[in-house]
Amino acid sequence: QVQLVESGGGSVQAGGSLRLSCAASGRAFSGYDWGWFRQAPGKEREFVAGISWRGGRSDYTDSVKGRFIISRDSAKNTVYLHMSNLKPEDTAVYYCAADPSYTNVKIRPTYWGQGTQVTVSS
Repeated sequence: QVQLVESGGGSVQAGGSLRLSCAASGRAFSGYDWGWFRQAPGKEREFVAGISWRGGRSDYTDSVKGRFIISRDSAKNTVYLHMSNLKPEDTAVYYCAADPSYTNVKIRPTYWGQGTQVTVSS
């Protein structure tokens, strides 16, 4: 049984920083690509950031460019999302995801975590 477990969420003042982690268990994720999504109340889930297995390819949604950085430790089956200069509009439940295809990890990932809440106050 494959599981992705997020951690590191919480409450922070605008301008602050958080680091989210996502650890995979139950199987080896060698060759898998990773992504982060978020969903705010009343809004659709949106892609935030993605990274390839070797780390040579990554991209971000426009609203977080220059503020968020995605990274991974493939040996530990763990992906991170470093968030800085947080804004109230970043408030959402953040989900990690994994898929053997970089294209699919941004659209329809095979594996999902349960999510972690991030709340940014003014």
